[in-house]
Amino acid sequence: MKLPRTSKYARLVVGICFAWSMPASFGDLASGEAILWDRPADGLAIGVWDPSQSCGDVPPLVVSEIDPVHYRISVHYFRNETIAEPPDIHEWQRRTGHDLVFNAGLFRENFSYLGLLYAKGKSLGGKRHTSWMGLFVAEPSQASASRAGILDLSIDSFNEERPPYTEAAQSLMLLDRTGKVRVNQTGKQAQQTIVAELQNGHILIMKTTEAATLHAIGRCLHEAYPQIRQAMAMDGGSSSDLSVSPALQQAIERAAGARPWMTLLNAGPTGHIGLPAVIGISPRHNRIRP
Repeated sequence: MKLPRTSKYARLVVGICFAWSMPASFGDLASGEAILWDRPADGLAIGVWDPSQSCGDVPPLVVSEIDPVHYRISVHYFRNETIAEPPDIHEWQRRTGHDLVFNAGLFRENFSYLGLLYAKGKSLGGKRHTSWMGLFVAEPSQASASRAGILDLSIDSFNEERPPYTEAAQSLMLLDRTGKVRVNQTGKQAQQTIVAELQNGHILIMKTTEAATLHAIGRCLHEAYPQIRQAMAMDGGSSSDLSVSPALQQAIERAAGARPWMTLLNAGPTGHIGLPAVIGISPRHNRIRP
């Protein structure tokens, strides 16, 4: 039965849908590229960013915006978890229970991590990579520091013996705080996972839905997403992966129906491969909206 437009029920449904699917405010992004966000919990938003109007060579990206005041960031390495073989992204999510899990970075054929890798304040065996200047850090040792962010090791210090953050993962610097793209234009295309730090201190996790070059993505972030302060590339190719927990997806579907980003998470011709190291995102308190 169709309810009267003035009924309390109708106004309630409209209010719920508006709260769960909110576009970015005007001026947040380049014209015509605002993100229609789903906000299933305080401090978490998920949506699809299509920058094609400004960047024709960059495909849509699944984007998660995380407020580290509400969400904790944790690094996991399979040998530290007493797992015989690297699990795929969905098995990592099942084991850890995180709301969101993504690949931590690059690794060798023997599954050792390429670069610095810290969890709970302890090194997981990775050695500092001399030419990769991006370091994603979270959970500071001192309360006065920001909860999460990106260090540019060409200008920022990181004491390996007394790490200022308990969680850290090193990889390629993509876009620095001067707006410079820090990768070469090679023409090589692949699926990519990007971590970006916003001007307001929030963290973006971005996953391409099709192959693209890192240089094109870096240039596009600078030109079309002005809120980004700096960004780094975590990994590319078949190991570029992102998982959102089934419970979170089900909560969103109950409130707003199936969302475009849900199918795009598994976009691409390759399946899920084993990942030696991942980074997980979990609420500091249970804040999933009913």
